[in-house]
Amino acid sequence: MAWKSRTRSLQVFDTELSADSVEWCPVSSNHSILACGTYQLQKGAKEEDTTPSRTGRLYLFEFQQQGYMSPPLTELQRMDTPAILDLKWCHVLLSGKAVLGMAAATGELQLYTMSDSQEGSRSLQTLSSLEVGAERLALSLDWSTGRMDSSDVRVVCSDSTGCVSVLSLAEGTLTALTQWKAHDFEAWISAFSYWDTQLVYSGGDDCKLKGWDLRIGPSCPTFTSKRHSMGVCSIHSSPHQEHILATGSYDEQVLLWDGRNMRQPLSETAMGGGVWRLKWHPTHQHLLLAACMHNDFHILHCQQALEGSGGACPVIASYILHNSLAYGADWSRLSLEKHAPCSPIVAEPKESLAESGGHLRIQYESPTASFDTSLEDDAGRYIPEGIAVASTSPTVGPVLNPDGDVPSLSCLLASCSFYDHMLHVWRWDWTRDETQQELQQC
Repeated sequence: MAWKSRTRSLQVFDTELSADSVEWCPVSSNHSILACGTYQLQKGAKEEDTTPSRTGRLYLFEFQQQGYMSPPLTELQRMDTPAILDLKWCHVLLSGKAVLGMAAATGELQLYTMSDSQEGSRSLQTLSSLEVGAERLALSLDWSTGRMDSSDVRVVCSDSTGCVSVLSLAEGTLTALTQWKAHDFEAWISAFSYWDTQLVYSGGDDCKLKGWDLRIGPSCPTFTSKRHSMGVCSIHSSPHQEHILATGSYDEQVLLWDGRNMRQPLSETAMGGGVWRLKWHPTHQHLLLAACMHNDFHILHCQQALEGSGGACPVIASYILHNSLAYGADWSRLSLEKHAPCSPIVAEPKESLAESGGHLRIQYESPTASFDTSLEDDAGRYIPEGIAVASTSPTVGPVLNPDGDVPSLSCLLASCSFYDHMLHVWRWDWTRDETQQELQQC
């Protein structure tokens, strides 16, 4: 069975400051909400100013499908903040509200609640903050609620001194439970095991991936892996399969692990760029999104690796329209219509697309599928996705299907890039290629 994979840009937003984190709200009543964080290094105006300042801005958006001529993303709020290194929504409501966590360059973990205004719009308000340490940057955070478990809600945070902190949240107040020195240099990433939230993973610039059991204390890690050859900067526990862990590194490799045997990974996939963020799909257990710094954003299909066949995970879709470091990326849980809205049929313009500044499209092929990517115009203006030229026929690759008997899959995603300060919202459609099937039957 041949499958057709297509990514299409829906909207591009200039964040003005360098963008490094995007997160769709996972709470069911707020799937249309997107948060974006930025990080800007401000050098001193004078040569003697040796300490640079770091500023940031937090954006809140809502995605609405209002018709093919309207940009789907609406800005709800922006607020100036310390520079933002990471954002994560709590996966469940807390006291009836969605809560967003932010790791800041001031060494603070800050929490915001989302509320509805009298006008019906949503906005963020400060809930609580806690400094994890002086003269350090908070680099990452993760909630213990990855499997939608609302009991014993905790947050893990890593920082630039190599420390990892675990905090509790009770009655809207953050409280530090424990902190320890986990890595020799920056602890780029920390994450819970969503299946056993007494287990914590961390990765650092010392090239080590470590595990910690909070029940026995952090005096000694449960394992230390040196399988990555450079700094470990991404970790995500699978919410679908117990013991499964994905890690990424500056060494440009994505490793899949079975937490019961950390001596050897299940799979190793070269990505062509440092892997800053990894995100498992919220409902389809074999799909993994990777933000690959110098090599764009890619979706991996991990079924064969997780079933023990080994080998690299094939890339089944790519989004290649950013022009700078690929940092933030996330899946939305919002459902999309099966078919994109179509524009009226018009006569083909005489001038070329490049001359008219019209819709552009990039096509390329991989060993597993052909990719068809739609792009807004050169000025960054919104171009309705229905205007895109029809995609080409896909190549025939390995038998990779969406989980179960799903005939097609349409996903909404967001990604952001650093130096060009751009936020992209895009969709990915993965469908059976009926045309190719008919040709094969002839």
